[in-house]
Amino acid sequence: MSGNPTHPKLIIHGGAGSSLKGKGGAEAVRQSLYRVIEEVYSVLSQGASAQAAVVLGCRLLEDDPRFNAGTGSVLQSDGQIRMSAALMDGASQRFSGVINTGRVKNPIDLAQFLQDADDRILSDYGSAELLRELQIPLYDPLTELRLQEWIQEREGNFNKAMAGVVAERELVSSNAESTAGRGTIGVVALDNQGRLAAGTSTGGKGFERIGRVSDSAMPAGNYATRDAAISCTGIGEDIIDECLAARIVIRVTDGLSLQSAFTRSFTESQQNQRDLGAIGLDKTGAIAWGKTSEVLLAAYHDGNQIGDTLEMVEGMAVGGTGG
Repeated sequence: MSGNPTHPKLIIHGGAGSSLKGKGGAEAVRQSLYRVIEEVYSVLSQGASAQAAVVLGCRLLEDDPRFNAGTGSVLQSDGQIRMSAALMDGASQRFSGVINTGRVKNPIDLAQFLQDADDRILSDYGSAELLRELQIPLYDPLTELRLQEWIQEREGNFNKAMAGVVAERELVSSNAESTAGRGTIGVVALDNQGRLAAGTSTGGKGFERIGRVSDSAMPAGNYATRDAAISCTGIGEDIIDECLAARIVIRVTDGLSLQSAFTRSFTESQQNQRDLGAIGLDKTGAIAWGKTSEVLLAAYHDGNQIGDTLEMVEGMAVGGTGG
């Protein structure tokens, strides 16, 4: 941990996947992301720890039905919602998470509680018991949009490999407001003491086999040390096959710049025909992002201004800002 105060940095994502259809979809997603950036960066600038900022950011994104995490999570093949979330504190290099939990508003809260537990990763039964132990009120994250999506897909015998979990569909409500833009969410923060943390939360692919486990509650999809912190999004199996988050962090630890670690890792992912994205920070304050998918729904605060990745070119791309 750095002994000298630094300017906080923050980057968040709301998924990756097929392209946004129309400017209205992009603008709706941008507004949602910017609201979270502004609220979370405000607490960071007032001295909040990276871990606290990450948990707050994940909660806010989980509460936005636009994204596939918490409220608005997709349904699995049996019509149930099962969510996964992970938190990793870089200063302590400690990982915690829940896998396929249900009936909770903010899965990231369970991951945060488990940071100080002896058993730090719990599956569905364990997380349900933890809910009872903590006396957290039961909550139904189902939305009408997700229910209708599942009903339509059931009629087609679940022929899709996954639900519309990213902003590929510009669904318009009766008041003509775009509700496009959903996907796995993630937050990475650097606080003013130089501490890093990463959090990731998801409702899964949608329509998947019961018991399928996503990358979001694995170090493959969410990883942080004192050197760097990464949150991933995209096809979970592709992220797991690349062990993407941990791979990028290890490369930074071994001496590559964050930008170079992203470039090398995403070049490999593209060669392996993966569909994924990631966001990250390092201890110097460098910010980076990358994707092999068409879009990456991410926004960041570099200490001076807010920016986003919504206008990135299609196909593989890597970007970032200096430390």
